[in-house]
Amino acid sequence: MSRIDNVSVVKKANVYFDGKCVSHTLQYPDGTRKSVGVIFPSTLTFNTGAPEIMEINGGRCRVRLAGQSDWQSYTTGQEFRVPGNSSFDIEVSETLDYVCHFEG
Repeated sequence: MSRIDNVSVVKKANVYFDGKCVSHTLQYPDGTRKSVGVIFPSTLTFNTGAPEIMEINGGRCRVRLAGQSDWQSYTTGQEFRVPGNSSFDIEVSETLDYVCHFEG
């Protein structure tokens, strides 16, 4: 999907890790939400509330979910799932363009 239609955009940016991750929140009429953003080359740890699907639109990264020892690689056109109330480490080697789909 190259477009996201029929949403409201929260104008204030979400800026994390001193600007290494910047996103905007999209809100749908039914109350669901997503965020679209970029993560610049870095290694970060994110905590989750709701379960998430991270869709990679561009770039490349490696991800290690909480409780796992192995890293998994992802690139353009791929996605990974993160359980709710969890965390993941992400190592971005090439600026990452993503959509985060919040579930539940």
